[in-house]
Amino acid sequence: MLQTEAYVMLSMVLFVLGAMGVMLRRNAILVFMSVELMLNAANLALVAFARQWGNSDGHLFVFFVITVAAAEVAVGLALIVAIFRTRRNINIDELNQLQG
Repeated sequence: MLQTEAYVMLSMVLFVLGAMGVMLRRNAILVFMSVELMLNAANLALVAFARQWGNSDGHLFVFFVITVAAAEVAVGLALIVAIFRTRRNINIDELNQLQG
């Protein structure tokens, strides 16, 4: 039980760090990395609970989250590269002016 609490606490700290990165950063790549950190924090919690309860459902959910995260990385980085090629900047505050 104590080990599960430690994993959940670590997961909570990682999730909060990721959420702070999403809210405070203006660079699109750093925001993107913060979202990935939040997804990995959720994965850690899922694996910890699956281990505690002796059930493999948490591991199955982790595989789905990793698959979705991989697709997100592919699409997100392609968008960031395309925006950088046209704008030469990936600052989020300046991306709201993409109308023309």
